[in-house]
Amino acid sequence: MQTVNIICIGKIKEKYWTDAIAEYRKRLSAFCKFNIIELDEEKAQGNPNSSQIGAILSAEGRRILEKISNNSYVVAMCIEGRQLSSPELSEKLSDAALSGKSNVDFIIGGSWGLSDEVKARADFRLSVSKMTFPHQMARVILAEQIYRAFEIQTNGRYHK
Repeated sequence: MQTVNIICIGKIKEKYWTDAIAEYRKRLSAFCKFNIIELDEEKAQGNPNSSQIGAILSAEGRRILEKISNNSYVVAMCIEGRQLSSPELSEKLSDAALSGKSNVDFIIGGSWGLSDEVKARADFRLSVSKMTFPHQMARVILAEQIYRAFEIQTNGRYHK
């Protein structure tokens, strides 16, 4: 069984987001082992300058990279990534499994994004949209799309 992780910076506090993710976690249990790994966000003082932002990205990036296993297929969620349809995402997950990658790690950075090191480690860069979403919503959207991808693979009724 494939393991799918969302490795992300920051914690979700609002019950409505945690409830939504819990629902997709329950649904995904039929298809994969699904985990959300939340890492602490670096605190910024006031209005950080570019070197402070670089230090934040670097510190968060190191923590992210520590959570990625060597045999993971890594998807960096970033604005400059490619946008995929739901069937295309389903195909990506299927291709990862067929190529021997039993772990798929989706990476969501903090409010400043992802470090260059994390992006370099990624096998694929994915953008949910050209629009900007709160990180909590991005996790829910991603969890739903992962569920939809597995439903597509099994010709389930969810994706129409």
